Amino acid sequence: MKRRTIFKTALAAIVASTMAMPAAALDRRVTIINDTNFTIVRFYGSNKGTDSWEEDILGRDVLRPGQRVRIDFDDGTGYCKFDFKAVFDDDDVLVANDINVCKIGTYTYH
Repeated sequence: MKRRTIFKTALAAIVASTMAMPAAALDRRVTIINDTNFTIVRFYGSNKGTDSWEEDILGRDVLRPGQRVRIDFDDGTGYCKFDFKAVFDDDDVLVANDINVCKIGTYTYH
């Protein structure tokens, strides 16, 4: 077999293997950006397979206007679809459903 053919075959195998990566290997890190005039005091991200909001991801921290935080949503379930819930210091609550954390890198609250 010629070197060029071997190289093309190896390259095709590498490309095919990266395209067939399982959902468990996908990057689930998302940067949450607060582009509002209010502070996010609690933030929840729950996968579509659960019926509860789980724990406040921010814990004792808050996300002030203009700030951002990077969150890893890999909870070991393999899910890519999550619901987000942000609670603001004025008691406003914003819920966003079906966010694909495997496909986005940032999510901005406006």
